[in-house]
Amino acid sequence: MTAVSKALPRAKTPEEVGVSSQKISDYLLEIEQRGLELHSFMVLRHGVVAAECFRAPFTPQRSHDMWSVSKSFTATALGFAIDEGLVGMDTRLAELFPEYAPKKPDARWGKLAIEHLATMTAGKSPPYLSPKGPGADWIQTYIDAPWYNEPGTENRYINENYFLLSAALQRAIGQPLMAYLTPRLFGPLGFQRPAWETEHHGIECGSWGFSCTTEELAKFILCYLNGGIFDGSQVIPAAWAKSAVQKHRDSRGMRESTQNGYGLGFWRNPERVGGWRANGMFSQFGVAFPEQDAVFVCNAAVTDETLMHELVWKHIFPAFDDSAQAQPAPLDLESPFEQPPRVSARSPLEKQIEGRRIKLRKNRLLPFMHFQVTALPVILTVKSPYLTHQINDITLRFGEDEAYFSWKEGGDENELPLGLDGSCREGAIRINGQEYAVLGSGEWLHDRAFRFKLRYIETIGSQRFTLTFRKNRVVLQSQSTPPVADIIEFLAGGAKSIIKNPVLLRIVQWVFELVPKLAEPKHRGRLVK
Repeated sequence: MTAVSKALPRAKTPEEVGVSSQKISDYLLEIEQRGLELHSFMVLRHGVVAAECFRAPFTPQRSHDMWSVSKSFTATALGFAIDEGLVGMDTRLAELFPEYAPKKPDARWGKLAIEHLATMTAGKSPPYLSPKGPGADWIQTYIDAPWYNEPGTENRYINENYFLLSAALQRAIGQPLMAYLTPRLFGPLGFQRPAWETEHHGIECGSWGFSCTTEELAKFILCYLNGGIFDGSQVIPAAWAKSAVQKHRDSRGMRESTQNGYGLGFWRNPERVGGWRANGMFSQFGVAFPEQDAVFVCNAAVTDETLMHELVWKHIFPAFDDSAQAQPAPLDLESPFEQPPRVSARSPLEKQIEGRRIKLRKNRLLPFMHFQVTALPVILTVKSPYLTHQINDITLRFGEDEAYFSWKEGGDENELPLGLDGSCREGAIRINGQEYAVLGSGEWLHDRAFRFKLRYIETIGSQRFTLTFRKNRVVLQSQSTPPVADIIEFLAGGAKSIIKNPVLLRIVQWVFELVPKLAEPKHRGRLVK
C-alpha cells in the first residue's frame, strides 16, 4: 500500500487525558504475575494514546495476526456494500451463487440471507475437519453442511458463516475484499501493510486471517467509537457504524463476555462495564467504552480469554478517571516476555552432522488427525490444516556464532539462521503460499542433543525442536506454544456450547484428550549422506 501513515496523537502522561498510570501499572503487574504472554496493548482516551506497550520481540511497526477480529473487518465491508446499494441484508445466497445447490435439496438454502451470516444465525453447522485442501470447494462444503435450525432462528458462533459472507461480498462487489476496502477504509485510516489470508481461489477467509498493526486496530475501533468518523472525515457509513456494534441477536456463549449479545461482527461487553468489542482467539481485543470515550486494544497469545477480559474489566476500565493523580506512577512498558536465548558449550558432533540430511519416517496417523510435523506452531496448523505438510530432509550447518537450519515441507524449501551467541536471528520462510517472519536461536543441551526455537513474530506461537543423535539414528521431539494441552482445553470448552448430545459430547472430549499425545510425539529418522 502507499497510504499515508496517520499516527495517533500521544499524551505526555496517561493522567494528561484522564487515565490512571497506577491502574495501567497494576494491569501489567498482574499480567507478569500470572505469566501471561501479552504482546502489545494501547490505551486511548479522547482519541489520544495514553499508554502503549510492545514487548520484545513484537514492535509497533510489525503486523499481528488478528484471528477473529477479522470478522469485524468483513462486517465493515458489508456496511460499505449496503451503503453503496451493492447488496442488502435480505439478499439471498442462492441469488448470489446460482450455480450452487445443496447435494441434498433443502428449502432452507433458498431462505438463507446475508443477515443470517452476519448475525451468526445461518442455521448451518459445517464440520471443522471438512476438506480445505487445494481441490476443495469451500462454498459447496458450506452449502452441503448439516442444518441445526431454520435460518434466522438461533445464534451459534460458526466461523464458516463469515467465510461465506466474504465470498458473497466478493460476488456482489466484483472484487476481493482487500481491494474493495483499500480506498474506503485502509487508506483513510492510514493502514500501511494490511494482509488477509485467502483460500485457494483468492477469497479472503473472512472469519480469520487478517493482520495489521496494534495501532491500526486502535484506529479502526476509534473510528467506530466516533460514529465512523476519523481525522474529521466520515470513513465508515454513519448508520452502519452505529448499528454494527449494537445487539442484533442473543448469544449463548459459555463465558460472561459472550453472553451479552452479538452485533454485526462485534460482541457486546458485560453490562457492568458497557460498550462493545472486536474479539479474536488467543486474546486479540479491540474494546470500546463509549461512556468513557476510551479504547483498549491488545494482541496476545493467551488461551484463557475469560481471564484476559476480566483483567481488562478489573484494571483498564476503572483507569479512566479524570481525577487521576497528577504524579503518574512509573510504568515499565518495554519489558520482554521471554528470557534471552541461553549460550551453551559447542559440541564436537557438529563436524559429523554438518550438512548431512536427516530423513524422518512418515507418520501416517498425524495427517488423518489433521496435524503434521511442521515448522509451524501447532496452533497455526489447527487454524489452517490444509497449509501444512510433514517436515523432512533437515540439515544443519554451523558457523562461528550461528547455525543454519534448512528443511523441506511439501513443495517448499526454507532455511533459517539460528543464533548461538545468546541472541536471535531474524529470517523469513514461506510455507504453501504463506509468508512468516521468524526469530531463531539454538543451543546444545549436551554433546548429542541440539535444541532450537523458532519464534513467529507476526502471529502467535513458537515451535521448539530437539534433535537427539545416536550414531546415524535421530529422534526429533517438537514442542509448541501455546501448549497443545491449552489449545485442546479451549476447543473442548467450545464444543460444549455447540454439541448438545451428551454421548456425542463425551466422545468428542475423549478424542480431544488424546490429541496432545498424538500432536507432539517423538519422530524417528536417520542421517543420510
